[in-house]
Amino acid sequence: MSDPFSPELGRLIAGYRRFRENGWSSNRERWSSLSEGQQPQVMVIACSDSRVDPSQIFDVDPGEIFVVRNVAAMVPPFETTPGYHGVSAALEFAVQFLKVKEIVVMGHGMCGGCRAALTQEMRGFEPGQGGFVADWIALLDDAREQVASTHGTHGRPAERAMEQAGVKVSLNNLRTFPCIRSKERSGELKLTGAFFAISDGVLHMLDEGDGHFRPVA
Repeated sequence: MSDPFSPELGRLIAGYRRFRENGWSSNRERWSSLSEGQQPQVMVIACSDSRVDPSQIFDVDPGEIFVVRNVAAMVPPFETTPGYHGVSAALEFAVQFLKVKEIVVMGHGMCGGCRAALTQEMRGFEPGQGGFVADWIALLDDAREQVASTHGTHGRPAERAMEQAGVKVSLNNLRTFPCIRSKERSGELKLTGAFFAISDGVLHMLDEGDGHFRPVA
């Protein structure tokens, strides 16, 4: 009897079965310890893009990193207005309860969210038709002005500048959270910017001293 799954879900189920046979069974002790709780030391904020899985890029085991993924790897500024603050809740949990020691914001090449922020091609769309995305990437509007004035709004140089500017925006917004700001000042927490280039698979790290991203040797 064939599996009652769509071809798309069927591929995931097949992967799950391989995981059960290989990944889970061979690491029973680790999974047993993880069932008691998690103690990740690093939080990674990354894009939802299917090509940039932080666990794969950093080759980590389950339980090593606490991950939040969203369009363009954005962090909104600290605010207390009514609403649902998913990223802020995840940050609060990671910093105040898990007590992570480092937060890495990782942008990436060929980011559709950053490209849309640059071209503003989704501006004016209705919610459910692109409006939610447009509102979210409006977090990049201020950074966009400088990128556009230097590089224009089309082409890879402009797109990469926007992608890397997005990382800096998120780092700046992280520092608007009182709990993050105080822990960074005391040395309990470190903030780091990163950029993964899909085209060549090279990870770049941000030097906040000069604002440049440099490849990891």
